[in-house]
Amino acid sequence: MIQELADRAVVGGVADEPDRPVVVFDHVSLAFDDKVILKDVSFTLLSGRTKIILGASGAGKSITLKILLGLLKPDSGAVWVNGQRTDELAEEDMMEVRANLGMVFQEGALFDSLTVRENVGYRLYEETDMPLDDVDRRVEEVLGFVGLAEFAERMPSALSGGQRRRVAIARAMAAKPQILLYDEATTGLDPMTAMTVDDEIIKLRDIEEVSSILVTHQLRDAFYIATHAAVRQGNGDVRIVPADREKERESEFLMLRDGLIIFEGDAETLRRSKDEYLKTFLS
Repeated sequence: MIQELADRAVVGGVADEPDRPVVVFDHVSLAFDDKVILKDVSFTLLSGRTKIILGASGAGKSITLKILLGLLKPDSGAVWVNGQRTDELAEEDMMEVRANLGMVFQEGALFDSLTVRENVGYRLYEETDMPLDDVDRRVEEVLGFVGLAEFAERMPSALSGGQRRRVAIARAMAAKPQILLYDEATTGLDPMTAMTVDDEIIKLRDIEEVSSILVTHQLRDAFYIATHAAVRQGNGDVRIVPADREKERESEFLMLRDGLIIFEGDAETLRRSKDEYLKTFLS
């Protein structure tokens, strides 16, 4: 099944239609000396869907994102991103792949010496030949999307933790990537602030049709994202509502333990699991 999906990804090139794989891990393994990090890991992410990676510290969650970004090469197996086999690409060839990837880090990783506007537009200013007026319009658009348009000229130090994370999301989406990667995007935030970040992740998935992979140990946020949906109302406003069962199935959990996938399925299936390790983890 994994190989069939990989073949579809390769044949289709850049994923631009529903149910086409945008990420394929095919029997990926990685070890650092004698320490096994990932062991024969296989999964797919379909276009417009969400994969939520859970696991204890050291289970290999963040390493998975680093492999996707081409920062680490697996010892064996194959990785496809938007139709390209990336584990065989040289560093210079990975730049094209990364152009369709956006990354949101735990601390936001904003440039303290740049304004919010400059932070959000940094990639467009530095890595593209987009006219400055077009960059400014795109920056205004994405800041409006995350509800921070009025903060464009502020410095990151003047923002709250939740606002900095939302600026980081705006920066990640500015170049219109097809895939967004979130590495502990809500860690360290209070529950109400974390929910504002969760809402942006949901909006990007459902309104902008961005595929996403979330690495987190924040179970409340993980289940909230998996069980809610964004809908655009007649007046153009976007509401976050409970997802129906069909929509819930579009978000899959993947549980790593000692480098192995021990569970893959939707929120309801995870909740009903009788596996003692999963029950203890969820408690």
